[in-house]
Amino acid sequence: MRVSLVQISNGTERRVAVVDEPQLRCLEGISSVYELAQRCLQRSVFMSAEAGRIATGETLSYDEVYDGRSAWRLLTPIDIPGEPSRLLVAGTGLTHLGSARQRQAMHLADQKAEPKKEEVLTDSMRMFQWGVENGRPTDGQIGIAPEWFYKGDGSCLRAPFEPLDIPSHAEDGGEEAELAGMYLIAPDGMPFRIGIAQGNEFSDHKFEKRNYLNLAGSKLRSCSLGPELIVGAKFGDIRGHVRIERKGTTLWETEIASGEANMCHSLGNLEHHHFKFAGHRLPGQIHVHFFGADALSFGAGLVLEDGDIAEVRFEGFGRALRNPIHEDVKSKQPVRVQSLA
Repeated sequence: MRVSLVQISNGTERRVAVVDEPQLRCLEGISSVYELAQRCLQRSVFMSAEAGRIATGETLSYDEVYDGRSAWRLLTPIDIPGEPSRLLVAGTGLTHLGSARQRQAMHLADQKAEPKKEEVLTDSMRMFQWGVENGRPTDGQIGIAPEWFYKGDGSCLRAPFEPLDIPSHAEDGGEEAELAGMYLIAPDGMPFRIGIAQGNEFSDHKFEKRNYLNLAGSKLRSCSLGPELIVGAKFGDIRGHVRIERKGTTLWETEIASGEANMCHSLGNLEHHHFKFAGHRLPGQIHVHFFGADALSFGAGLVLEDGDIAEVRFEGFGRALRNPIHEDVKSKQPVRVQSLA
């Protein structure tokens, strides 16, 4: 059974609500999706059924909450209240054909003047081709490992309508419209998929373009999820749309596609290669895992500016995720470390 959940707060209280357009039906006795998932594990019941059973609380206007006309505001659709360090945000890249082509072009950009460089195969494209060849193993088999990256702990997550930051040290900030899986680790170390949400993974593509080895640092940025967490979501052929607005005008937009039908890795293979590490199976942890992007505005030559708005929408995943871009003042001051010696 499929159900859509949001987390909301009025500044003093938190609630979880089932989306029943155009209303939100609050869950009785539950203040976070994390609490709901833990309860379902303990009672061996499905989240969709339990959420439907206890969605008997206050009814709110989703329009008023979404538009900012309510005392209640949207939170990220998953977190661990008061303990962001126990939530790990990571992802896999080179999973979609569109992204592979853009990465290949990005890393060959400075070589175009040389003859026959169109035949050069970058490390990015090699890894993508490995995924095409062995990223969808048969049942019971293990496929090739995808590109993996770490983004941070729960402190890097931003709610819908909160700004995505281009830090003072960054060279750029660019949207990456993706779907992300949310997982809870059970007391015995078993990962459980809670659901899937649309997200904006956000990255510093200029820094990465300088050298592929900068990829790790380029990913240490804020990111956003939501507004809705879809419990029981299918991951087949999922179509979406991403656009960038500047001063009320659409600056760039494109159709995007995700899901296993549009990827070179199966969902099971991506999940195996994330959770094969014992450190990713610590009881009580939450994992947010981005599955990769199909297209990005940086590939079209767009440079985001302070005040731009990035919008991500996937069919069947609820209302659009919208985030303004905030660019910090550039700084050349080094971070100084004090000694305790």
